Amino acid sequence: MPIQDPFVVVGAGLAGAKAAETLREEGFDGPVVLVGAEPDRPYERPPLSKQYLLGRADRDSAFVHDAGWYAEHDVELRTGVRATRLDPAAHRLTLHTGEELGYARLLLATGASPRRLPVPGADLDGVRYLRTLADADRVRTDLAGGGRRVVVVGAGWIGLEVAAAARSHGNTVTVVEPQPTPLHAVLGAEMGRVFARLHRDHGVELLTDTVVREIRGSGGRATTVVTDGHAGLPADVVVVGVGVVPDSRLAAAAGLEVDNGVVVDEALRSSAPDVHAAGDVAAAFHPLYGRHVRVEHWANALHQGPAAARSMLGQEVVFDRVPYFFTDQYELGMEYSGLAGPGDTVVCRGNPDDGAFIAFWTADGRVTAGMNVDVWDVTAPIQQLIRSRRQVQPARLADPDTPLELLAG
Repeated sequence: MPIQDPFVVVGAGLAGAKAAETLREEGFDGPVVLVGAEPDRPYERPPLSKQYLLGRADRDSAFVHDAGWYAEHDVELRTGVRATRLDPAAHRLTLHTGEELGYARLLLATGASPRRLPVPGADLDGVRYLRTLADADRVRTDLAGGGRRVVVVGAGWIGLEVAAAARSHGNTVTVVEPQPTPLHAVLGAEMGRVFARLHRDHGVELLTDTVVREIRGSGGRATTVVTDGHAGLPADVVVVGVGVVPDSRLAAAAGLEVDNGVVVDEALRSSAPDVHAAGDVAAAFHPLYGRHVRVEHWANALHQGPAAARSMLGQEVVFDRVPYFFTDQYELGMEYSGLAGPGDTVVCRGNPDDGAFIAFWTADGRVTAGMNVDVWDVTAPIQQLIRSRRQVQPARLADPDTPLELLAG
């Protein structure tokens, strides 16, 4: 019998690892090769900016599987190996070692890379990014013990979680953000102010409408952050969190359709035969929204990897999950479902000034997103409300005595 070409997964993160797991769970008994550029076996990213960074979980808590899982399930895991060339016509993948792998099906789960800060001094020692487990190791060491002056550039999710962790370790923290509020592009001004107040109440100096111009140093190490309004913010550590870009270089060089990620259909199939994509790198057509959507969050990788594996096996797949995200900052816990637009109207159930509340974003009377803050066990009805596309009166959304399940139908 001829030797079967393997199913190859490029990218050994959460999406890739869950895809490999699902191939085996679905009964695929052919060869599976999982290729990852990092030296560590697949891990999840949320602990990197949450429990692990806070010192409340150990390093092993981040890993998707135990070290022995891959051999036990006959998954060939290759860490520290980069894919350098993809030839869809020949069904071949070239590795940085020069080795070529033939494949029957291939999944691109190459994730995303941190956007670099384009200012002088950004390459000084002490300027950190938080994307990989190795990054988290360094930042955790920087923050532990307290007493450091930490400047966080960017008040997005990563920046705010790092700021919360830095304060919990007893450091002095300044956050610099060019927008009027934290999370401005995601949540808008009204909800952004909730997170601004949260961090200021915990002693963070939050500088909004402020742009970093330069990072200065001494002896090759960062010491000062210069902004358009400050001659110098003293810094022992600078953590940059200004977003990520999808790592679609391999796909683009191979001639696949790329537009803010690898373009795939609702079954996560790319423009090349037998090549799929999942996770942060995938711009997937979403039936609920009628357009391609790229979601960078943990839940998307968790579910999209398995969906891609089933699609690779020829099963009928329509990936249409409502996007979901969560964060923990200080004593605040939050879950967010959906995709809000910049012109959407915000309706609150409960008072954000009092702590626990739910915020709904609406357009044309329909709920596009929901955020529950310190209110639990409501994600399912919120997502059903989004899916239903039912028009709902704002007064009923705001009324705590009206069950969400009733509104969702």
